[in-house]
Amino acid sequence: MVMTESLLIPFPNFRRARMARKPRLLDLFCCAGGAGVGYSRVGFDVVGVDIDPQPNYPLSFVRADALALEPKFIAQFDAIHASPPCQSYSDLAKRNRNADEWPRLIEPIRKILIKSGLPWVIENVDGAPLRNPVVLCGTMFSGLRVLRHRLFESNFPIVQPPHGKHPKVHTFDRRKSHFGKTDEWKDFVQVTGGGNCTLAAARAAMGIDWMTKNEINESIPPVYTEYVGLQLLHHISLEEKELTKMRRNA
Repeated sequence: MVMTESLLIPFPNFRRARMARKPRLLDLFCCAGGAGVGYSRVGFDVVGVDIDPQPNYPLSFVRADALALEPKFIAQFDAIHASPPCQSYSDLAKRNRNADEWPRLIEPIRKILIKSGLPWVIENVDGAPLRNPVVLCGTMFSGLRVLRHRLFESNFPIVQPPHGKHPKVHTFDRRKSHFGKTDEWKDFVQVTGGGNCTLAAARAAMGIDWMTKNEINESIPPVYTEYVGLQLLHHISLEEKELTKMRRNA
């Protein structure tokens, strides 16, 4: 397993916050755990929730409808991450003109997150209706070799990393000028439904070693939420310090 320090870019230099206990994070629409594992690596106690069984989810899991969770259950946590289904917002759905066949859950889950009063993150694909999102890409992190843009909306500050030029990716397409000139074990790959590399190479490029092909196609690299998670820990730590100060002055 590759650890955070070797993968995260050196900017900004957020440290793991020292807290009396592990903060608890609720991972909604968790699928196989790409996001949840990233948060767990930086110190969160993560519980995943998904409406479908997720036998490969490597952390604590509750099978439930994320939109029907009781407020008392949500209140047990210190922060929330949500990755609602992205198919309706994807480029493929736009090209096929079938976006209406998929649920659009960003707006309803945002209302639940705001009502919770907790720090929260919504993650989705390019084209999703997120508000002032930060974009993360595999080119921003040393150790990743995947072109996978994901948007992150939050109610706390997330620093936008520099976004470099995209390299050419490994391809199986003989029509491409760089066909046969790349190596799926050294060069960037694009992990998609059709795919342009083997599952083993996709796992190595994404920093994921436990998912099936279908699961990894829908996942984000855990490094993305390691990056977000460090800033979330920083935010929670600042909130705790402010609350402690208010209590002392009361």
